[in-house]
Amino acid sequence: MRLRSTVCVGAVIALTAVTLASCKSSSSKSSTSSAPTKTLVIGTDLPLQGDNGDQSKSTNDLIQLYLDQIGNKVGNYKIELKAYDDSTAAKGKWDDATCSANATAHISNTNEVAVMGTFNSGCAKIEVPVLDGDPQGPMLIVSHANTNVGLTKKWSTGEPDKYYPKGTRNYARVVTTDDNQGNADALFAKQDLKVTKCYVYNDNDTYGKGVASSFVTGAKAAGIQVVGEAAWDKSQPSFAALFQDAKSKGADCIFLGGTADPAGAQLIKDKVDVLGDNTKVKLLAPDGFSGVPNVDSLAQAEGMYVSFAGIGTEALVKQGGVPAQLIEAYKKKYGKDPVGSYPLYGVAAVQVILAAIEKSDGTRKSVTDQVLSGSGITVAADKSATGKEIKIDPKTGDTSALDISVLKVTGGKEVFQKAQSVS
Repeated sequence: MRLRSTVCVGAVIALTAVTLASCKSSSSKSSTSSAPTKTLVIGTDLPLQGDNGDQSKSTNDLIQLYLDQIGNKVGNYKIELKAYDDSTAAKGKWDDATCSANATAHISNTNEVAVMGTFNSGCAKIEVPVLDGDPQGPMLIVSHANTNVGLTKKWSTGEPDKYYPKGTRNYARVVTTDDNQGNADALFAKQDLKVTKCYVYNDNDTYGKGVASSFVTGAKAAGIQVVGEAAWDKSQPSFAALFQDAKSKGADCIFLGGTADPAGAQLIKDKVDVLGDNTKVKLLAPDGFSGVPNVDSLAQAEGMYVSFAGIGTEALVKQGGVPAQLIEAYKKKYGKDPVGSYPLYGVAAVQVILAAIEKSDGTRKSVTDQVLSGSGITVAADKSATGKEIKIDPKTGDTSALDISVLKVTGGKEVFQKAQSVS
């Protein structure tokens, strides 16, 4: 019955009345009533301001389009979407205090049963423990973008247990982790770009330090010499001095571990000014630089390589199926493509939540239990927004998919290069 329930959640594109009726009859919950008996809210928690604002808005819009296609309901429940902004205009990125306030707001919203987000791992580390401690929960949170290892696996001191004060997991994600991403980036640098000396920078944030550390480990294992490591201060107007050390040490590769907000564009400009264009000294960055229009449009970003913890939208669309249909529907409605590769993964995260809601009794605890106990949640490949099976490990909350894409900034766009193995 669980498999049939999952299929109903995924039958999303151009649902006919016959298809919907069939889907209802196959669900033990839907068969008891032809109309929703309760309204449940799914929150999204994303940075709607700053460099990631465009991608976050596209994510919300694609999720709502998906919900509209399934009639904004699953099983016996009507579904509403509520968007939360975890960024501030002053910072131009996610904000600690705002993330904390959002976590409290999620719990206070009586009909809200789960959260899709966050985009930034640092924000997740603030919100997850609050939602885990919810007296009516734990409250489920499923991320489409968090890649920091410590949220689900042993990494830094006390991780991941310190994020789960109840001793019960409430967090899952549909993308792989930075131990895989950093290693994949290093392998690409060695095998495809043939670099020998890399200088590694990070932005001093949770995500940036983690992915930079993973790249260093992977680079050394691949036989790349790491000639230096340093952090950039996002508040500085210029980063030219940072790259002088890399120049003096003969680096033929720069890795920028972190996010593009709010200083990524200036960082890239200064890299090119000091070290030359990206054909001379290769420039690589992880998914924190992906889907940022003011980076992709930079002349100095031409030839830069960006990884993505999943399969890029361009490649998914070429495969056809649900991802292609969703993107086509989005383009028809909005007259353009969604920004970045994360919007489809936002829908994938919502698919996990919907599958859990359909199996649940409508309470927060029950929704969480469907994902993080028993056999967990699986969305079949032919119904998935990512074009492949989404399987969540109920013990950790991690996905079975270990996909990493490498994209190249070409003509102001991120062009898919290859699916890079993680080992």
